[in-house]
Amino acid sequence: MTKDDILQKIVSILHDTFDIEVARITPEARLYDDLDIDSIDAIDLIVQLKPLLGKRLQPEAFKSVRTVQDVVDAIHALAQEPAA
Repeated sequence: MTKDDILQKIVSILHDTFDIEVARITPEARLYDDLDIDSIDAIDLIVQLKPLLGKRLQPEAFKSVRTVQDVVDAIHALAQEPAA
């Protein structure tokens, strides 16, 4: 799965779940400041991303996430890890 694939899935989730305009969802967009994604929404986003990986997501992997690109990078890194 490429980073672009992950980005497209995140864009789809943010648009479909949180009704955010697709044009606002850029890699540089800050989740809280630009997209109004709060901590509860972020958890919902992570839950929806879990099927992409097919394994349990560790919350600590997302502690430093601030932008859409940070989410892409975190998911991509987790996808590269061998299954436990």
